[in-house]
Amino acid sequence: MSAPTRRPRATIADVAREAGVSRTTVSHALNGLGKVNPQTRERVRAVAEALDYRPSVRAQGLRKGRSRAVALLSSMPAAVSAGPSQLGFFTELAMSCARTALLSGYVFVLAPPADGDSPVDRLDIDGAILLEPEADDPIAAALTARGIPFVTIDGPEAVDSPQARASVDLHHTQTATLLIDHLIAQGAQAPALIVGTSDRGAQVAARDVYLSAAAAHGFTPIIAEADEADGEDGGARAAAEVLADHPRIDALLVPIDTFAAGAVRAAAEAGRRVGSDLLIATRYDGLRARTSTPPLTAVHLGLDAVAQSAVESLLSVLDAEPEEASEPATAEPPAPTLIPRASTAGGMSAGGA
Repeated sequence: MSAPTRRPRATIADVAREAGVSRTTVSHALNGLGKVNPQTRERVRAVAEALDYRPSVRAQGLRKGRSRAVALLSSMPAAVSAGPSQLGFFTELAMSCARTALLSGYVFVLAPPADGDSPVDRLDIDGAILLEPEADDPIAAALTARGIPFVTIDGPEAVDSPQARASVDLHHTQTATLLIDHLIAQGAQAPALIVGTSDRGAQVAARDVYLSAAAAHGFTPIIAEADEADGEDGGARAAAEVLADHPRIDALLVPIDTFAAGAVRAAAEAGRRVGSDLLIATRYDGLRARTSTPPLTAVHLGLDAVAQSAVESLLSVLDAEPEEASEPATAEPPAPTLIPRASTAGGMSAGGA
């Protein structure tokens, strides 16, 4: 038995021909535009219904200047934002952003990490959420060039751009302070810092807080850097060099969780016992922190609330009338909270969570 022949989809040309009008009249009649005689408008609509004509969503978006789509974008390398776990900082935020956007009637676009190639010109979006941009972030520049409004998830002064309409504060300084204070409270006397080479807000804040702690507590600051694109291996190399060059180090503050996973590996290879004679703490309480051996002390950043606030801030900009435009604002999600685990137990056993 042969399959039934599928009827070709009706086009605007088909409707125009059957109704005896131009394509422009069809478009105006179906979209409530222009000055169309009421009888003609009804005739066009009746023909469109009879032919089961469905206007192109893409064409409607172009006419209205809106796609009703928003995207989550980041210039962070994939090795940091996702990596082997595929449940990293970037993807956790994406899930929460998607939920808020979809429930608000917007399409949510998840673009892959840029890795040096901005995806902005390939996207049909009304606005974007930009995650932890650098000072001269290429994606921020691309959004600005296209006149696309965006909200940053970072700090109060993340990007200087007329299209940066709001920022959700990730409390970088408070988070770094929680971590270094905890390491010192757990007995660390010679902590080192491992950070990325970028000038993202979290990395800058970690440096500043660490140096202030060194001055306040009288320890010699030791800072190692790794390229974010090198991921866990970069963190492992930086940690191995620090531990070899400075054997008296008793703690590592490693804000990037990918680097922290590498630091745990390097510590084991150096014969150090994480959680006992070497304390390690990281910033993001994600899968890497929770499944590390031992589990890593980290910070609950409230990413669900952060994502919701970012999307709601963006949609309020997109849905506002032009005369309602306002100055960039900073949204305050809940304060970060420390989650102590075995990696900073000190004299306690490092075997459990």
